[in-house]
Order: sequence, then C-alpha cells, then structure tokens
Amino acid sequence: MAAELEQSAEHFRGQARLPGFAAPRRYDLRLTPDLAACTFAGSVSVDVDVATPTRFLVLNAADLDVSPGDVHFAPKGSGQVLLPVEVTSALEDEILIIRFNEVLPLGEGTLVIAFQGTLNDKMKGFYRSVYELNGEKKNMAVTQFEPADARRCFPCWDEPSFKAVFKITLDVPSETVALSNMPVVEEKVNGPTKTVYFQESPIMSTYLVAVIVGMFDYVEAFTADGTSVRVYTQVGKSAQGKFALEVAVKTLILFKEYFAVPYPLPKMDMIAIPDFASGAMENYGLVTYRETALLFDERHSAAANKQRVAVVVAHELAHQWFGNLVTMEWWTHLWLNEGFATWVSYLAADRFFPEWNVWIQFLEESTTGFRLDALAGSHPIEVDVNHVDEIDEIFDAISYRKGAAVIRMLQSYLGAEIFQKSLAAYIKRFAYSNAKTEDLWAALEEGSGEPVKTLMHSWTKQQGYPVVSVKLKDGKLELEQTQFLSSGSEGVGQWVVPITLCCCSYSVQQKFLFRGKQEDFNLSGLVECQKKDDFWIKLNVDQTGFYRVSYDEELASRLRHAVETNILSAADRYGVLDDTYALCMAGKQKLVTLLHLIAAYKNETEYTVLAHAINTSLSIYEMMAVAAPEELVNMKKFLIDFLEPFAQRVGWDAKGGEGHLNALLRGTLLTALAELGHQATIEEAVRRFNVFLEDRETPLLPPDVRKAAYVALMQTVNKSNKSGYESLLKIYRETDLSQEKVRVLGSLASSPDPDVVCEALNFLLSSEVRNQDCIFVLRGVTAAAHEVAWTWLKENWDYIAETFTGHLLTYFITVTVSPLATDEKGDEAEEFFKSRTKASIARTVKQSIERVRIKAKWVKSTKGEADLGNVLKELAHKH
Repeated sequence: MAAELEQSAEHFRGQARLPGFAAPRRYDLRLTPDLAACTFAGSVSVDVDVATPTRFLVLNAADLDVSPGDVHFAPKGSGQVLLPVEVTSALEDEILIIRFNEVLPLGEGTLVIAFQGTLNDKMKGFYRSVYELNGEKKNMAVTQFEPADARRCFPCWDEPSFKAVFKITLDVPSETVALSNMPVVEEKVNGPTKTVYFQESPIMSTYLVAVIVGMFDYVEAFTADGTSVRVYTQVGKSAQGKFALEVAVKTLILFKEYFAVPYPLPKMDMIAIPDFASGAMENYGLVTYRETALLFDERHSAAANKQRVAVVVAHELAHQWFGNLVTMEWWTHLWLNEGFATWVSYLAADRFFPEWNVWIQFLEESTTGFRLDALAGSHPIEVDVNHVDEIDEIFDAISYRKGAAVIRMLQSYLGAEIFQKSLAAYIKRFAYSNAKTEDLWAALEEGSGEPVKTLMHSWTKQQGYPVVSVKLKDGKLELEQTQFLSSGSEGVGQWVVPITLCCCSYSVQQKFLFRGKQEDFNLSGLVECQKKDDFWIKLNVDQTGFYRVSYDEELASRLRHAVETNILSAADRYGVLDDTYALCMAGKQKLVTLLHLIAAYKNETEYTVLAHAINTSLSIYEMMAVAAPEELVNMKKFLIDFLEPFAQRVGWDAKGGEGHLNALLRGTLLTALAELGHQATIEEAVRRFNVFLEDRETPLLPPDVRKAAYVALMQTVNKSNKSGYESLLKIYRETDLSQEKVRVLGSLASSPDPDVVCEALNFLLSSEVRNQDCIFVLRGVTAAAHEVAWTWLKENWDYIAETFTGHLLTYFITVTVSPLATDEKGDEAEEFFKSRTKASIARTVKQSIERVRIKAKWVKSTKGEADLGNVLKELAHKH
C-alpha cells in the first residue's frame, strides 16, 4: 500500500505546504455574519479531486470551530456518504486533519464542512471594521485573506497554487449592501434578513476571495467594453470616490491594451474600508483600500493624496492580470506580483498624468529598495518561505521596490516594445494558472533573444547589489564591481550588470553587460571628450539600473560641476546625490564631500531631486546631533540658507496655474524649515493656523501646507504650554476625512519637548486612534526624541505585541529602533528583543539593530573628520 495509507495525523504537522494528494476544484461557500454579536456561521461544500489513495484529507483552518459531526465526504456517483473517524485541528500549523476509516476512492468527491467563527478585530481573515452612520457606531464585516488568512473564514486549501472556482452565498441584514468578487445573481428578502447569491467566479486562489457587508454609497461608470466600475464609500462620502473612479476606468482600458488580454471579470468594485492594515488589496473584482488610498476630497486633500490614489489604484488593477489571472505558484515568487504591479502602476500614472514626472519620483522607490538591500540582514528577491509565519515579513521594500526597480532595469535593457510583447505572451500562456519567476524569464528570453535568465538570476537569487567603481586612466575606463553594504564591509556577491554610460552629452550612449569583477573599456570618443573643459562621464544613465556608482575624485568633481550647471538630466542629478550619500554613510566618502555636493543643488528645478536633497540634509542633521552637537548651529544655518530661497519662490500660497509638483514641493520645503526651527516659517504657520482653527474653509491654509503648519505649530508646544497640541487634537476629533486625521497624527510627536512626545505616543494607543493609523504618530517623532520613543516602546511592548500583527507590528520596531545611533542603544535593543522575538518579527528586529550599528559607525567616522567645522562655516557663510 502507498505510504499515505499508513500515516497518522502527526505526520502532517510541521510541514511548510499541504500534501498534494487531493485538490479542490470548486467551493460552494455560504456565510452568515452576525454584525452585532461579531460572530459568523458558515458551511462549505468543496468538490475535491483525489489523486492518490489516502485515508486523509488535509486542508487549512484557523480560529474556526468545526465539530466532527459537521464533516462528511461523498464520493461522486457512489451514492454513499463517508463520515470521518477523527477530525483534528492542529493549531500551530493552522490545518484541519480529517481521517476516514476507509481509503477514499480516486477521482471526484464532495467534502462538506459546517463551521463557526468570530469577526475578529485584527484586520485579517473575516473581521469587523467600525464606522459611524448618523452619529451611531456600527460594524461592517470585511475580509483580508492575503497572504494566508482565508483559513480564518472557511476551511480551504489556502495556498496560491490550489486554484478553484467559487460560488458564494451570503445571509445578511436586509438593509445592508453585500459585495463579493462577482456580481449578484439574485437577492431573496425574508423580513429582517436577505440571502444574496453571487455569480460563480472564474478559477482563482483563495487569497483573492472577498466578502464585504455594511452600509455604503457608490459612484459608478462604465468602460467602453461595458464593464461596470464602482467606488463604494461610507454613506455620504461617495463624491470623494470620483477621482479614483476616473483613474480606474482609464487604467482598465490601458491594461487591456498593454497585456493584450481583456479584463477577465464582468465588474470592478473598489471600496474604502475604515480599518485596513495595508494600503490596499487586489481581491479579484472587489479591491479593498484604506480610505486614504482611495478617497480624494477636492477641498481638503493635498496633491500628494491625489498622486497616492492614482498610483495605488493602478497598482491594484495591474494585479487583476498579473497576480489574479496569472498567479505565483508559491510565496517565494511574491515579488513577481508586487514588483511588477509597482512598476506598471508608474507606467499608468505617467500615461495619464505626464506633468507629474512620476518616473523621476519612481527613483524614491528604488532608493527605499537600495537602503534595505544594503543590509547584511536583507534577503534575495526570491526568498524561500518555509512557514506561513514568514510570509508577512517579505511584503517589504525588496519584493515591492527592488522588484519594481529590476523590472524597470530589464525593460530598459530589452526595450519597451519587446518587453511588452513578451509580457503579453506570458500572460496568455499562464492565464488561469500559476507561474514561477523562471516562466517570466523564459517568455522574455524567447521574445528578445537576450540571455535574460543569466542576467536576471544574479538579481533575484542573491541578495544585495553592486557598487561599480570607475577610474579614468590613459583614456581607458577601469570598472570594478563589489557588493555594496551600508556597513562599509565587503560583500561577496557578483552580478551581470547592464551598464549604460554617456559622456559630455546624452546624444550618444554606450550599453554593455559587465560580467567580471574588473574590466577595462576603451570607449570611442572618450579621448576627444576628455579634452573639453566641461568634460563629464555618467554611468547608469537616468538611473535605470539597480546599482550604485563610485567615481574617482576627478570624475566626481566633474559631475558636481555638471549638477551645478544643470547639464545632467533630473534622474541623473538624483542618482549622483543618492549614491554619494550612501557611500558617505558606508564610510567610503567623507561627509564634507557630500556637503559640498548638496550645496551644488542650489538652483535645482525638479521637485523629486530637491526633495531628496532636503531629506538627505535632514538625515545628516539627525546624525550630527549625536556625532557633533557643537556643529549643529552652523549646520542649521547652512541648511536654512540653502532652503530659504526656494521657500521664498514657492511661498505659502499657490500661484495661479501652477502645477502638481509645485504643490508637492511647497509642503516638503515648509515642513523641513519648520523641523529646523526656522522662526519666520513657524510664525507664519502659527498665524495661518489660528485663522484655520476658527474657520476650516479659510483659503489661508490649503491642504498642501497643512502638515507643514501642524509641524511648525508643534515646535511651539512644551509641557507648560500645550495649547497648540490641544488645538490639533480638536481638529483630529472634528474631521471625518482620514487624510486630515493622518496629517494631524503625523505631526503630534514633532514637539522638541520629550514630555509632549510621550503624551503623543500614549495617545496613539488610545481608543481614539485606529490601529492601522498608529504608525503615523511614530513616523512623526523627530531626531531629538528617538530615545524617548525607544523607552516608550519598551514600556508598552507587551501591550503592542498583543494588539498588533503583521506589518503593523514590524513597523513599530522599524520606526522606533532603526533611528537610534549609538552602539549602547544597539546592545540595549539586542538584549531587549533576545527573549521577545517570534518568527514573524525576527527579520525586522535583525535589520533594525543592523541599522543602529551602521549609524553608530557613521557617527564615529564623522567625529574623526577634522575639517568638518571649517567646511560647515565656509558653506554657511557662502550661501
């Protein structure tokens, strides 16, 4: 007999994946949520295909009550019903093991299970979200199943490769709106309740199933093909869904053309959920969002909110093809879903809003990927997932942002047209099934004739990325690659690097694959170019490659001159600064070199580049508060003098006809000046804020500058004068716009007084702040209060670890531990987490402590820079 027959229930525990001897083909699922009692009952009837002789059926279930009497199996066409002799719930493994006395016949049969569960408050599985209707608090029922929480709603084969068809039926209160992936076929009202029957879905993975029950309004439009697109909101907020609706209709049309496959479902619903852990979730045909990522209020939302909505909507709709129609085989390939959707969301935003220059803003995504991937504790894009607890932590900047950046690198190497055609072929080939990373490479290799697999393996199978060092010697370019690590140590990685390069002009570019450790290149035209006074060389043209470049001193100073005279493209000006900052932090370049470079951006015209110069400057300022407090006065003077002329140009009020990017810049600049304690900015902010407090419709404080005004106001708040803090809480309590609430929360902890920071941190744990929004308060903690926040985290850890899960919990660690900048604090954090680390936070703890060590090292090397004080004085007076 086959080994399966001899097994006991024990055999199935502790496995990474479910056994493959039976697979679901169709689920008939019925759910009855009780919104008042926060419970639900349900039954599922699954058509199962038994492929190997077995006495067992093993599937996922968690936090559900299943009584053995409510389980049976009926082999197709046999007329008999088999009852299990044992039904075991293995809690750690989140599986249900059903044992029968007899061997199940091969072929099809139907497994029926009745169950009960709780509508939890953890924002995962089948959960409750609280909203207000006519001044009364109400519960809605919502699902969030990715990565592995469908099992908390119904027993199922909860892995992406077990695709099946879903037929869903809901019993709900008559007055509510009930939504699922597919359109409603029929509703039967029976007094206070109704039964809602949904159309059967196409084949899909369990993590994409969605069910929502509550009171909603909607706005609707149709694509040219007649697909209905709706945005659902809380009652009374539907006008705020109009912008997302317009973007969604355009996006569905664009992606139909880009992927050369029509949108696969009859409708597309998008809905704003008041309590939602991530930004949004791509459930097939019913996409769920945080309110801040879907709603846009013409009067009270900022330009940054508008851009976020457009990019997130495009990201989620990209998944309808890339992820939902073609699904990764296992979570190791998560990056395929997320990296691709991130990249293509910029493609859509650029098509619809070319004036936003989003491809330059995309470089901020790459930078976030670079920063995480420069840690020894990073992970490869394709990461082995051996336990369900490990999945949450890979929804990170490697999967999303590095993933997107390497796709962009490949697209720019192969060319846009070849890339798009090969991609369409891949989608057609794997529609309604599962694919691995290799399958995508094969399609692109076939379409392009390039060695895609060899090229990309080095980027997805190993962690990290290279820094390419460039020297110019006797008219030859000497290149060397080493793995870049922020700690300054040498890694062992080696990559196939698609080098692009230009010299003195963008009209002629060289392209080649750099495979070795070291190579010399004789470049045509280089010798001619070298004779010019304004000679410069730039590698990684427009920053399309995922690598850093380190130039010798001569080439670096030439590039600085090219920045100053605005010869380089905006993307390259961004790249030169970003690479220099990273090299400086890793101890490979001196801080004074970086400061001189920042000064070269005094005539910068592009929003993203200037914003990057501002953020880089503020992080240097933070580091110097620890390394050289005696130099802060000069550093502050240098930065304020650098920023003031820009601030005077953009001012507090929008100019007629100005663009989106100016609006973004105004907020960024004024917030930075407020954080630096710039008196004139603070006074003007307080004056405008006081008018706003009396009249929320005043034109004096438009949404784009509110955050800046709130941060400025908090600079005036201390223990003995808390009126500014109280005024912000008043605004928080009175607004029902999530974006406004988030603006306030992000400012509360920016007071220089540690007692006020503590009060703000305690407020985030109060019932007035939704769990999803706590992270914004933490993010607002300024340099002076990092240690206060760390002490607070330790004191409240037990409560936090119990209350928060998934990325929300890891966020507490990242935001609080990472900014610390001394080895003592690193030791403290190591000691503290030694006894408190679970699998779901292990990676984050390790990465955060590594960041502390890197900052501590940077602090030490800065202390050793003898000429720092003189350079700062000189720069401060020069500006």
